[in-house]
Amino acid sequence: MEYRQLGRTGLQVSPLCLGTMNFGPQTSEEDSFRIMDEALDAGIQFWDTANVYGQKLGEGVTEGILGRYFAARPGARDRVVLATKVYGRMGDGPNDQRLSAYHIRRACEESLRRLNTDHIDLYQMHHIDRRTPWEEVWQAMERLVRDGSVVYVGSSNFAAWNIAQANTLAQDRHFMGLVSEQSLYNLNARMIELEVIPACQAFGVGVLPWSPLSGGLLGGALQKAQEGRRASERVQGMVEQYRPQLERYEALCRELGESPADVALAWLLHQPAVTAPIIGPRTSEQLSGALHALDVRLSGETLKALDEIWPGPGGQAPEAYAW
Repeated sequence: MEYRQLGRTGLQVSPLCLGTMNFGPQTSEEDSFRIMDEALDAGIQFWDTANVYGQKLGEGVTEGILGRYFAARPGARDRVVLATKVYGRMGDGPNDQRLSAYHIRRACEESLRRLNTDHIDLYQMHHIDRRTPWEEVWQAMERLVRDGSVVYVGSSNFAAWNIAQANTLAQDRHFMGLVSEQSLYNLNARMIELEVIPACQAFGVGVLPWSPLSGGLLGGALQKAQEGRRASERVQGMVEQYRPQLERYEALCRELGESPADVALAWLLHQPAVTAPIIGPRTSEQLSGALHALDVRLSGETLKALDEIWPGPGGQAPEAYAW
């Protein structure tokens, strides 16, 4: 396993991040434990969760599964770079969501309890909060870092100017600020190439792409449909929308002798500023399949062919739309 630095930090993380959103709602606790065991055995020690994951079963369900795993596996917590998130609604009260200092403090305490740990390695803001001033957000985060509850702070679903504003103000406070940004990014969703990726590169922020397979579209959806394997109605609709591109894409993958899912992950690993795509296996088989992507090397010719099939916005702004 070749580890990568998370943004401008000295922290080494695995090039794939284990996403746990399916733990609880779609994957049983027993199977979740098995996947986490296999991830650690394979060297995937960067794990991502959120306090709202599993909320259809009750707030904090997924974090609770991870906490019970750490309790049942002495020493496992020390091997994991653990990331979770704050912002989403965690109760019925008016302050049970967003990024007020009040909510950040309480949410962190509750995540620590559920995760059965004394610290969070990467505490991510799940969305920008346009109501709360950055002075308040950074004051709350600084306190968590000072008392050892949090090591690094990251963001998720931030616009480029949010990243620039947040880190400029953090610098003024002599605080490290954001070290990672978790964004929607895959071959079929490349809008962040306009401004988010350039901003991340400028500020030394590592990009953690979520939905690397575009919700299954890039995982061989056309081939599966031809084999009679039923996808969700949403994916079926996307297959029809993107059928010409999927036909070319899956044909290219066959020429390469690689699965569409592995090519999609490998493409992300070739992109600037990307630290680790977030994979969300529901089964052990899906985890094992994703590991092969680390061995896939894409030539310049192949990368060019992928750009032709799945064109991005045309580079970064403003050249993408002006001059």
